[in-house]
Amino acid sequence: MKPLISVIIPTYNHEKYIQETVESIVNQTYQNIELLCIDDGSKDLSFQILKILQKKYASRFVRFHVQTQENVGMCETMNRLIALCKGEYVYLIASDDKARPQCLELEEAFLSENPDYVLCVGNNEFINSKSEQCYITKDFTPVATVQEADFRNFVAFLEYHNKFSFQSDQFGRYDRLFNGNFIPNGYLIRREAYNKIGSFKKEAPLEDWWQMLQLSKYWKFKYINRILFSYRMHDTNTSWNREKMLMMTKKTFEYEKKHLLTIPDEELREEALLVKRMVLDYNKKHNIIN
Repeated sequence: MKPLISVIIPTYNHEKYIQETVESIVNQTYQNIELLCIDDGSKDLSFQILKILQKKYASRFVRFHVQTQENVGMCETMNRLIALCKGEYVYLIASDDKARPQCLELEEAFLSENPDYVLCVGNNEFINSKSEQCYITKDFTPVATVQEADFRNFVAFLEYHNKFSFQSDQFGRYDRLFNGNFIPNGYLIRREAYNKIGSFKKEAPLEDWWQMLQLSKYWKFKYINRILFSYRMHDTNTSWNREKMLMMTKKTFEYEKKHLLTIPDEELREEALLVKRMVLDYNKKHNIIN
């Protein structure tokens, strides 16, 4: 039998989209899945819809777990979801996005054959609030037609702004990620990696970037050049709140610099060690106490 994959869905106020998200996992060609959902104190009907879906699709999964809680935020919700996982791999999907049917099958196949890689991910298309395909401009504004767009998919946008090919060995390097997150959505991760990197931290509120930084210190990432995920663009995306994003980025970056210095040199991959030495030199030059 194929290894168990734990699909985790942190939910918050996505009653319009959660059914599509769950059904995108129901429709995966990969069969051995447990589905774990925590509703983080939604003020809409997200939890009630999850309970209905749990009853409808319980037989599809090895386990279909649904719970609700008082609102504690993404970091703590993610920690609780990871603690529930029993699978060999963990797959995160936001409660307004969708996975393509072959996503888990293709990503698991790569990781099972390449034990030195910790993460595998594909490209993302964009969809709007009506689940129609859309595109983006250089400033990440969604548009309805290709003629209006600068980019047809997320990786084209990310490659343009990061100035390297995701099919090169630069993908997933710590020194690249230190300057900002560029990992697309819909990634599969080895669960055992969380034993090494530890829990999500409120001091690092940009939890997806924080996670990528920790993983890239020790292991390699793989990009599959194929659309495997649908990322939804709508007016409640956190990425639209630029002031909040800047604050979260700054806090995460400052915490990561301090955290990096606590790790023994011999544990770090070469590019992470080079960044550590750069941070140490900068702190020494500016009389910053570690």
